[in-house]
Amino acid sequence: MLLGIDAGQTVIKAALFDLTGREVAVAQSTTAVSSPHPRWQERDMDAAWAAAADAVHRALQAADVDPTAVLAVGLCGHNDGGHLVDADGKPVRPAILATDSRAVSEAAALRDAAGPKALELTGQVVVPYSPAAVLSWLRAHEPAALEAADAFLYCKDWLRLRLVGESATDPTDASAFATDVWTQEWSTGVLELYGLAETARLLPPMRGSSQVVGGVTAEASAVTGLRVGTPVVTGAHDVDAAALGIGAIGTGALSLVLGTFSINQVVGNAPVADARWQARTFFPDGAAARWLHMSTSPSGASNLEWAVREFGAGSYAAAIAAASERDGGLVPRADDPVYLPFLYGAPVGSSGAALAGLRGWHSGADVFRAVLEGVVFNHRWHVSALGESFPLVGAARLCGGGARSTAWTQLLADALGLPVEVTDASEAGARGAAMLAGVGVGAYADLTEAVDACVRVVRRHEPQRDLDERYAKYLAVAEALA
Repeated sequence: MLLGIDAGQTVIKAALFDLTGREVAVAQSTTAVSSPHPRWQERDMDAAWAAAADAVHRALQAADVDPTAVLAVGLCGHNDGGHLVDADGKPVRPAILATDSRAVSEAAALRDAAGPKALELTGQVVVPYSPAAVLSWLRAHEPAALEAADAFLYCKDWLRLRLVGESATDPTDASAFATDVWTQEWSTGVLELYGLAETARLLPPMRGSSQVVGGVTAEASAVTGLRVGTPVVTGAHDVDAAALGIGAIGTGALSLVLGTFSINQVVGNAPVADARWQARTFFPDGAAARWLHMSTSPSGASNLEWAVREFGAGSYAAAIAAASERDGGLVPRADDPVYLPFLYGAPVGSSGAALAGLRGWHSGADVFRAVLEGVVFNHRWHVSALGESFPLVGAARLCGGGARSTAWTQLLADALGLPVEVTDASEAGARGAAMLAGVGVGAYADLTEAVDACVRVVRRHEPQRDLDERYAKYLAVAEALA
């Protein structure tokens, strides 16, 4: 079997898969996110490791297998933000998460200073949760923490450090910060462009995503239940792992994550720079480099989580069911309110989330429906941007918590005007991480063989309704409030 660990910002999951990619057991642990000041989103790093270790231990117990059955371990995790450790591998301060926006001023200053050169050199522009902005903020506001740090890691790198005792990162995560978009290697030129040359000492060694970087230590074995010496591969950014876990790895493949973030991405053989997306390193095709063009925003299913919490639906399923009660499904009407899903940020300038056109006869169900629609319209904005530069090959592959809802998935297909496929991967990121582990120890010859062995499509949604008029209204509201 293969073990995949998927570390999100509030939930960390561990899942065991057999070599056909079928899920044998899964366990998850939640972690607390603290917000001591407006815009701050932090997590205790030791608590994150404890949650990961607990999830692994319970997954092994649920599978009721001997630890020797686990051939290898792969990890994936959220990108951006930052995890600082000292020379002893201990946390310097709480992790800064990707939903954190404290560095909004630093991000603006970096964009002004770097100008179009940053997009040309790195394939992306700096936003508040970008590592460059986070490190600039730390230098200005917590210089002692930066001085004490020995390595700047991403989430999955911190967990792997606790598993094997060595710091490293992989190209998919590294490309969020200081890599040259063409060479896909660390670049002193990028650091100098951002005025962060002194942080070069914090960059960890870069290893291939499926490369074995060590074995489980005795200390990690004691808390996870894994066999000492079990091979662990470097792992990847969670959206890259999710694309692998649902089989969207071919050139032109479009994949979406209907989750906390709105993730929309297409694989390319060459980087295409545009401020509306990030051109980041993807898994190579043999020896050939590839790029994943990610058009993203923190404007996803977290909006539904907020609506459920504040308006008392009780659960995602209950909110979707309430929104679907009329007209035999999740069908927007012309007089429905329009919702902008920008609680935590937006792909374009905005004053924040908004409900427009709300009337006295609208119900809570109408609000839930507007939230669901607003989230899929945000996906459409991103996909439309990508479609201007890339031929989109085949159906869009979807994963994330929202993919479990057939009604929401159908609304997404209607909004995009594209077929949407859902695979048998209930834990796409964890499966992708496990597949990387399988390649690392030779269970699969390469990623293509891993996809052929592990991925099966279980649902396909064809567009059924024309939502162009509703989408035009959504864009008009967004533009008016930008």
